[in-house]
Formats: sequence, C-alpha cells, structure tokens
Amino acid sequence: MSRPDVTNAPYLKLDHIAKSFQRGASSTEVLRDINLSIADGEYVAIIGHSGCGKSTLLNIIAGLTPVSSGAVLLENQEVNSPGPDRAVVFQNHSLLPWLTVYENVALAVNKVFGSRKSRAERDAWIRHNLALVHMTHALDKRPSEISGGMKQRVGIARALAMEPKILLLDEPFGALDALTRAHLQDSVMEIHARLKNTMIMITHDVDEAVLLSDRIVMMTNGPAATIGEVMEVPLERPRKRLDLVEDPTYTHARAGVLEFLYARHKAPSIAA
Repeated sequence: MSRPDVTNAPYLKLDHIAKSFQRGASSTEVLRDINLSIADGEYVAIIGHSGCGKSTLLNIIAGLTPVSSGAVLLENQEVNSPGPDRAVVFQNHSLLPWLTVYENVALAVNKVFGSRKSRAERDAWIRHNLALVHMTHALDKRPSEISGGMKQRVGIARALAMEPKILLLDEPFGALDALTRAHLQDSVMEIHARLKNTMIMITHDVDEAVLLSDRIVMMTNGPAATIGEVMEVPLERPRKRLDLVEDPTYTHARAGVLEFLYARHKAPSIAA
C-alpha cells in the first residue's frame, strides 16, 4: 500500500490555531500557533505528556471546542461546529445502556441517513459496519452484556457508520488491558487498510503511535503547548507487530519519540 502524498493541497489544515480558556479575570493559554497539514487517507498520531492540550486540539478539529484564533480547514472549507464529517471515538465508549449494540449504531445511522437511505439500506449499512469490527454476533446484546473491548468496537462501528471524512480517536484503547488493546489496534489497522480513511489519534503510548501511524505529531508541554516535532514513520503497510519487534526502522522511530518526550520535553512532574 502506497503512503499518502502529503505534498498535494492538504485535505485537513490546522492554520495557526490558538486556544485560551477564560476563568473569571484569569486566562490560561492551552495551545499556541498550531500548524499542521494532513493528507486524505493519512493516519496521524498526536502524542505528548498530560496537560499538553492533545484532547483540546482533537475537540477543536471535531468542532466541540471553538478556537481562540486560527482556523480548521477541511477540503478548504472552514469547520467550526460538530458535524458527521468528523466522527469521534472517545476512551469512554459512550454507548446508551438501554439500547442494544444494533440500536446504538442505528441511532447514528438514522440521524445521518434517515432521509437519504431506505429502512432496508440503513439496516444493511448498520450490519456492514458492525461486521467491520467483528461484532455481528452481538447485535442484540446490551452494553452491560459485552466486554470493554467489545464496547469500543461498537463505538468505532457507530463512528464509521456516519461515513465521516475524518475519524478522530481520543485514546480509544487507554482503559483496556494489553491483550484487548493489541487486538483492537490490529482491527483499526485492518479498517484503515480497507477504507483508506483519514484517522487522527490521541495516544500516550509510544509503541501504539509507531505501529499505527504514518506520522507522529509530538506536542511540547503546556501551558501554551505547540507542535515540537513531526516524525515520519516510513514502515510499509500492512504492518504486523511481531515482524516489527526487531525492525530497525521501527526501533529508530520509537527511540526518536522517546528521546523527544523524556530527554528534550520531560513531563512537568519529572522536570521539577
């Protein structure tokens, strides 16, 4: 699979984004002068220490948090409010507990496609997206009846069912055990290979960032965090984690991220 060509006009552009939060008479600058271009079909990981504004940046792209200055441009159009073209998967699956797996996905499908697809078409689309995450066996189960990993699979299916231009992942595997996390990482790589969609993921996990992404965006510490470095991950796809353990390209990229995070930009609690 060829890597996205980021030399063309950007599919998504973060243009001089800054964000400050006001509380009474005081103001806290969270993000300063964020500039980034992302190609169609690219997988980008954003990594940095706690408090560097990663989730704030993702929420700005999603339209959930307004910018203080700058703009988010998607296909050269400014976006500043939520929309189905940017779907978010949070660490907390956010499934409605009284609905079944099928009904949770149907909620999104009916809202986005209720006037454009027939009942039969919507049913087929719901089942298609649940099949993508290997959850068709649990159509009629409620969230309390399935595992944490399965809940996240349903959350991903619900987001994909909106047919977004960009899938935003806010530490989606952070609360899962290591084995479940690895299975879901493999599923996300499979989905990205099949759909060739644009994905942006927030993570604290260096190995996860290197395994999944085409580029890793490394944030400086807050307040007034910005992009400190952007690293290419020139690994061919498809990627298999066991094959990468001793791959020099993988180990070099991993070492580069670790050096940025723990040598040049230590966590504030460590640097103190």
